[in-house]
Amino acid sequence: MMSFASWRPALLLSAIMLAASGTAHAGDEFDLSPEQPARVHAVKNEAAIASIPKSFAFVTPGKFTVAISPGGPPLATYATDAKTVVGADPEYANAIAESLGLELEIVPVAWIDWPLGLVSGKYDAVISNVGVTEERKQKFDFSTYRKGLHGFFVKGDSAIASIKEPRDAAGLRIIVGAGTNQERILLKWSDEDVAAGLKPIELQYFDDEAASLLALQSGRADVIVQPHAQLVFIAARDKNIKRVGTLSAGWPDRSDVAITTRKGSGIADTLTIATNGLIKDGTYAKILDHWHLSEEALPASETNPPGLPKF
Repeated sequence: MMSFASWRPALLLSAIMLAASGTAHAGDEFDLSPEQPARVHAVKNEAAIASIPKSFAFVTPGKFTVAISPGGPPLATYATDAKTVVGADPEYANAIAESLGLELEIVPVAWIDWPLGLVSGKYDAVISNVGVTEERKQKFDFSTYRKGLHGFFVKGDSAIASIKEPRDAAGLRIIVGAGTNQERILLKWSDEDVAAGLKPIELQYFDDEAASLLALQSGRADVIVQPHAQLVFIAARDKNIKRVGTLSAGWPDRSDVAITTRKGSGIADTLTIATNGLIKDGTYAKILDHWHLSEEALPASETNPPGLPKF
């Protein structure tokens, strides 16, 4: 297990490199400055505040302490000052805090460290693209706030117009990460295509993002599939790929991303009420639109919905 101490310097260096290179090309569409002048703010939600259980004690009185893993834009990354965490998840976390009449306190963490930190009481919640699974529900409570989506992206001049179902992908050369959920789904799609008398999908694997994008641009592959938000940012940065479809992480069912809290702490319902308040008054839609993630909008937040089964 990589400790936060050993992981953070590398992440800081990555953030600095992004600020100096690729991020600049996406500057017109994504503001990664520490000041965040266009941040969307929320008003107090009295119903959510009234629902806070008397038994729930915030880590710091008057503050909503949230763990976020700065894995990359647009969800969460270090700003151009290499220390402030910005992105869609931090902005949403701030809106939830404001709904509850609290100040947001962000704790940057390595992804692998959030479960232990949450259980041990280091923070009130995790807002970091955590998907709801049946296995995780045994230890944590969830309040959903986005769809879990993967994106189908192609070269800007590709003739491929839409990928919505297995037959649309038949015979295509698709770049996918080994051992990922999207690989598992596309293998099933390929089996369906073959059973229907269509060509199988050819999955391709590369060591890193740069190699994957080069293969796409050079014509060695037709499509790349990654978490949707990552590809939205890359498309804005590079200006040479486009979205032709999305894929639910829980295909054929929907799989959602959720605020994660300690099991039985009682705060999950409050956070669901707060999210639904943001959805109702339009704040939620503004946040997603700000980060070009409107495709990931939920019609309503739920507490502990069905999650991905254990495979």
